[in-house]
Formats: sequence, C-alpha cells, structure tokens
Amino acid sequence: MIPEPQTRISERALTVWRISGGIHSLIIWFIGAGLLALAVLFDWPLWITLGVIALCVVYAYLFVLVFPGLRWKRWRYELREQEIELQRGVFIIKRTLVPMVRVQHVDTQQGPLLRKYGLSTVTISTAATVHEIPALDVEEAEELRVSISRLARVADDDV
Repeated sequence: MIPEPQTRISERALTVWRISGGIHSLIIWFIGAGLLALAVLFDWPLWITLGVIALCVVYAYLFVLVFPGLRWKRWRYELREQEIELQRGVFIIKRTLVPMVRVQHVDTQQGPLLRKYGLSTVTISTAATVHEIPALDVEEAEELRVSISRLARVADDDV
C-alpha cells in the first residue's frame, strides 16, 4: 500500500481561506438581509425571520472558522519520480495519483489574496483534467513546478 502523502501546504492558506469564506458570508448576509426585508414587508411569520438569521450565522461560522482548518489539515501532496499524489477533502478524503507520463503542462497562478500572503497555486494539466495544489509558498510552488516539469519530461522520454 502506498503511504499517505506527507507534504503540507502553507499554513497561511488558513488566513486566505478564512478571508474568502468571509467574503462569501457577506454575500449570504446580503441575500439574507433581502429576505428579511421581504419578511417585514409582507409580514411573514417570525420563524422565517429567525431561520434566515440562523442560516446566515451557521454559514459564516462554518465557512470562516471550521472548514478552513479541516481543509488545511487534510490537504497534503507528495511528489514522486513516477507520480504525484494529492490528498484533500473535509468530510470525504480523496486521494488522487497523477502519473508523470500523463502530465502535459504545469502552471502556477496567484489571485490577489494569494499574492498578498506570498502564496501561489500549482496547476497540473493532463489530457483529461486539471489538478491543483493550492496555497504553497511562492518559492516552493516555483520549485515544484520545475520539478514536475522535469520529471514529466523524463517520464515522457522513457515511454
């Protein structure tokens, strides 16, 4: 059996994911405020108003405080000579093996939040899909991109 991957992503991913969750929560709160305005305007029952507020609070709690920590604990990867293994998930743990011979190209990308915290995401493209390793230190992401590219060329030469 292949051992579980050991390399973790940056701990600063927690901050980025919490900010992102906060932004999503604000959108949910605006929608909730619209529903509350409708509730007042059309004199809906009190339980609907309380339900909307409770849903907004629970959503914000989960996506700002709970899920980022669970996501960070689960996210791991391992670069091997013949494959890349990814492990991720919050409730359902998913492990993926990407054979080096299938890798077509490797990119790094940064959005505004990742750039602010000195992080980058590595995307690994195969013919069928794109795999991501999120929130790595910029230097680590660049080294990983170059390493995967080099190993994919070697694997390609062997075939």
